[in-house]
Amino acid sequence: MSSMRLWQLRTLLNAVNGSSLLGIAVARLGGAHLTRRPRGLLIATGYRLGFPPAPAFTVGSVVLCRHELAWLDQRPALLAHEERHTWQYAVCLGLPLLPLYLLAAGWSWARGGDVAVHNAFERLAGLEDGGYPVLSARARRRQPTG
Repeated sequence: MSSMRLWQLRTLLNAVNGSSLLGIAVARLGGAHLTRRPRGLLIATGYRLGFPPAPAFTVGSVVLCRHELAWLDQRPALLAHEERHTWQYAVCLGLPLLPLYLLAAGWSWARGGDVAVHNAFERLAGLEDGGYPVLSARARRRQPTG
């Protein structure tokens, strides 16, 4: 096991904890096409369901994207953000991440009026890399214009 790379451990953990299996199921349900990528990632492109509204999101080691692979390849920061979420699934032992994420999103909404800025999972994944503002919706409304 000493020669195992960290991404291989993450991939194994997300396979064992069931989160990647759920990600594959969500990808299939959403009509997405799966592609294997480096570091154990599965990219599911062409996701067609309306939820969640984000252009990309992660379940286990599966990054789901509404767009084609070329679109995601042109956004390496977004892909890095989503890859950080794969680690969160591994650390949270898989599916417990989902209710924890919802709680964090609710906290962020209550505190700042949006689901990301005060969400610990999004902050740890990198707000700007994920395309999120660094100031909450309430803070942005308080800023002077002009």
